[in-house]
Amino acid sequence: MISGAEIMVRCLEAEGVDTLFGYPGAAICPFYDKLYDSAIRHVLVRQEQNAAHAASGYARASGRAGVCVATSGPGALNLITGIATAYMDSIPVIAITGQINLEQLGRDVFQEADITGACESITKHSYLVKDAAELPRVFREAFHIATTGRPGPVLIDVPIDVQQQEIEGPFVYPEKADIPGYKPTTQGHPVQIKRALAAIEAAERPVICCGGGVVLAGAREEMTAFATNSGIPIVSTMMGIGVMPMHSPVYLGMIGLYGRSYANRAVREADLIILCGARVGDRAVAAPNQIAAQAKVIHIDIDPAEIGKNMRADIPIVGDIRGILRTMAEKVKKTDRSGWIDRVLGYKAAFVPRGEPRSDFVEPRAFIRRLSEMMQEDAILVADPGQSQIWAAINFTQREGRFLTSGGLGTMGYSLPAGLGAAIAKPRRQVVSVCGDGAFQMSMCELGTVCQSHVALKIIVFDNARLGMVRELQDKQYGGRHCGTYLCGGNPDFVALCGAYGIPARLAASNAEAERYAAEMLAAKGPFVLVCRTDPDTPTV
Repeated sequence: MISGAEIMVRCLEAEGVDTLFGYPGAAICPFYDKLYDSAIRHVLVRQEQNAAHAASGYARASGRAGVCVATSGPGALNLITGIATAYMDSIPVIAITGQINLEQLGRDVFQEADITGACESITKHSYLVKDAAELPRVFREAFHIATTGRPGPVLIDVPIDVQQQEIEGPFVYPEKADIPGYKPTTQGHPVQIKRALAAIEAAERPVICCGGGVVLAGAREEMTAFATNSGIPIVSTMMGIGVMPMHSPVYLGMIGLYGRSYANRAVREADLIILCGARVGDRAVAAPNQIAAQAKVIHIDIDPAEIGKNMRADIPIVGDIRGILRTMAEKVKKTDRSGWIDRVLGYKAAFVPRGEPRSDFVEPRAFIRRLSEMMQEDAILVADPGQSQIWAAINFTQREGRFLTSGGLGTMGYSLPAGLGAAIAKPRRQVVSVCGDGAFQMSMCELGTVCQSHVALKIIVFDNARLGMVRELQDKQYGGRHCGTYLCGGNPDFVALCGAYGIPARLAASNAEAERYAAEMLAAKGPFVLVCRTDPDTPTV
């Protein structure tokens, strides 16, 4: 005989899961009891939301599905923000939750919550398992759904009596998932690809817009080959940062509300825009109809629902972007567009980055530019939403590493736990989390997890005693009426706080100090926190 809880553990082992992030409770204890005998590493977070963020960071760094676990009721509900964050950014996460007994469902008993109902709009799929015999099929399907097509989170809710239920063995894990109606399109239609190539050949001012879908598909080499063979300049959304090295002569930078002016200008002047794995969010393209009115649009995406949703597409191509780009790179004809290339590169060359080093504060934009020179080529930078996200996105020189952030949902408190997950997935690479003092305080409890897990995560906190981006918004749109955006008198002594956890920390009050302490931080073998005293009036861009 074999219990449902043991089946759950064996399913994870069959999927090659080596790490999961969780927080136990009564309704998930049968699973934890069987996990005790497994070689799977359990990382105990301090709050369930951070388990989902850590699983997301792990997934993005490793290229495999991340797994998080929580108990029923409040434990499961605490996962919601992290699940929604993964959903908005198309990250493969498996969320496993305990649930009350089947016969008690709907009676409002202790720690009951309809988690599958609550997560219906923010998961790719969800399961409420009612028979232990169904668990192998459910887990096989869940991992398949999460990692194929457009990736995303899948929820598996398992009542405690199903975990305790014993059925006849032996354990057999399905070789493949057979899901009627779920057949993601992977091959781009050859006629549409032919039309796209013809449009590219006819264009005089084409621009490639690279989104997060290129990163998720692992299509960096294919994108580079396509850009090189076609000679077309590239811009990226925030989620597409890192596909092209920022020193590449054809890369113009990030577009959007906080993007580079010369990148936005290139998009406005283009007569053909090739959207690759980008959903055309409002922060990337503020007026998509205006752009589409003056340029022909080729839109390549694995998810047909994204094509035409926010911007009209003249030539839609549905499929795996890696294969499509490989085909287009092989067949594209390089046309002489030297005038157009010289023009957009001239815009880039004329741009002068803002932010000069200071002696009275740490100027964050100048510091991040210097930090990127000091870090390893394959380093992973994780940024929290807010001013620190934009400072990092447009000033960090990405080379062979990764840039991780919460782009779709913009979840504060993301970078510390996501950095933790990324550092566990890639223990030999530098992982640096960048956050503001507001965002840091949303997840600083995870310093305990960093210590307990022996993770060499580096954390930079920009301390300006403000919720900087919201305060800036109040300045621009609300007449400087600052309500609820001052942290003055409430921030802890961050260095002393880190000391309480046994984590080395330094406070920098100038760019010279920040650079000196950053060298110490990057050389440290364990975790390290660098607090940077920042001028509250420092603008986002």
